[in-house]
Amino acid sequence: MWRRLRGRLRVGPVYRWRFTGRTPERVLIAPPDLRLADPQIAHEIYHGRFPFAGYMVETDGASPFAVEIPSAAWLASLHGFRWLRHMRAAETELAAANARALVSDWIALHGRRIGGVAWTPAITARRVIAWLQHSAVVLQGAEFPFYRAFLKSLAVQIRYLRATAPEMPDGEDKLRARIALAFAALSLPAPPSALRNASRLLSAELERQILPDGGHISRNPEAILELLADLLPLRQTYSNQAEAPPEALIGAVERMLPALRFYRHQDGTLARFNGMGATSHDRVAAILHHDDTAGAPLLHAPYSGYERLSMGGVTVIADTGMPPPAEVSHAAQAGCLSFELSSGRSHFVVNCGVDTYGSDDFRPLARSTAAHSTATLNDTSSARFALTQGFAGIIGAPLLSGPRSVPCKRMDSAGIQSFVARHDAYVARFGLYHERELALGAGGELLEGIDRIFRRGGEVARADGRDQTVVRFHLHPDVALFENKRSELVLAIPGNEERWEFSCEELAPEVEESLFFAGLGGPRRSRQIVLAYNASDHPEIHWRFLRI
Repeated sequence: MWRRLRGRLRVGPVYRWRFTGRTPERVLIAPPDLRLADPQIAHEIYHGRFPFAGYMVETDGASPFAVEIPSAAWLASLHGFRWLRHMRAAETELAAANARALVSDWIALHGRRIGGVAWTPAITARRVIAWLQHSAVVLQGAEFPFYRAFLKSLAVQIRYLRATAPEMPDGEDKLRARIALAFAALSLPAPPSALRNASRLLSAELERQILPDGGHISRNPEAILELLADLLPLRQTYSNQAEAPPEALIGAVERMLPALRFYRHQDGTLARFNGMGATSHDRVAAILHHDDTAGAPLLHAPYSGYERLSMGGVTVIADTGMPPPAEVSHAAQAGCLSFELSSGRSHFVVNCGVDTYGSDDFRPLARSTAAHSTATLNDTSSARFALTQGFAGIIGAPLLSGPRSVPCKRMDSAGIQSFVARHDAYVARFGLYHERELALGAGGELLEGIDRIFRRGGEVARADGRDQTVVRFHLHPDVALFENKRSELVLAIPGNEERWEFSCEELAPEVEESLFFAGLGGPRRSRQIVLAYNASDHPEIHWRFLRI
């Protein structure tokens, strides 16, 4: 709340004079854009249809900036202007004229008054980057008054962003603001001191937010994808302007590219942890095209808190980390010790993920421990993120009271990749630890798991009704499930000859309904294998997935 107050003071009447100043004469260079573009979307926009953030809005000839839409994601996408890349991909004078008209509308309706959604610092940062990257198409055939108005508005936004960036909440948006200011110092006429200052602040933010193993402090794989889409063009823009990129920028990119490959299954999708939803395969491929360190991904990401087992075309990715800092945990999930299993291009065991552009009502459910392939005690999530509506409106829904210690030990041996990890998230409430051991062997044919629930010192849980344990294995919606002659469950994908057999030594598995939130078309019905028991009766259970 204090930061919000300081942020409002910075844009109030006392400080408003800081946003006025000299208008740049021209754009020196238009940075490249690595995000995929579709000329068909430019055609839709020309006809007044705006397909942003999972919504199609028809304006019936009115300016989209004057239409009231209840979707915050759609408005953020509209005012972020990343859709200008579609106009550029169309490569027509009509698309350029339409882009110019829409930018002119924004300047007329929102450019003269700072406030509202359009001037949220995070959205302003995206808009500054987009206007610079696609200035060529916006200014193509422009008359002098529009040219000056565009540059004047851009300059005001840059000064505004420079003033508000220090008060932005920690995380991806704050780093993107520093990226936008570095783009501006390179793309517009500016004194050398401006570039030095922008590079210094960018370097400090990169060193703080990008972990030594290339992960982001939010522990969200999508953050790496989104930030690389801005950092790679920025690195190239430094080179195009004959400026040496900061060492922190070079180091961050070289760490993040292998980290992106760490989270990727063989079909190109990213593992669904801590806010990751549906993956665009082409987007990941476009980013990894710039990865010169081709080879097998790393198996151990200790700073990010993830483990990877990979053998014989089989990939297992597991969450073995602490919750991210509260300030960057608004999309984080209570999925400690959960895992995903894929073979080739087929997914078998998954986490439910999130519906990126769907209803907010599903978010708490998707963030719960029960939406992950791990153990849940007493129908309680391993971290709390629910707040009263009043507080949630002020500070969001950060992850609270999660694990405080998640020791993890790698135990690879000849022909076997394995690890063991445990967390203490349930100790405060129930006095119980959860430990999971995973081992992938037999050339990728066998995944064995052990789940242990115990008290401090390794003692068996008390039979007091507070030891009810449910271990879940959520299945991908494409997976069909049936029993074989031995009454064991078999996972199959229609059209794929591959089969996986699931068995548990101590318990008979049950099958229940589930929801897969991370579908490209929204949530899909799926199923889950469930092992329900009392930890006092079974301190340790052994299960396995065998490829047959």
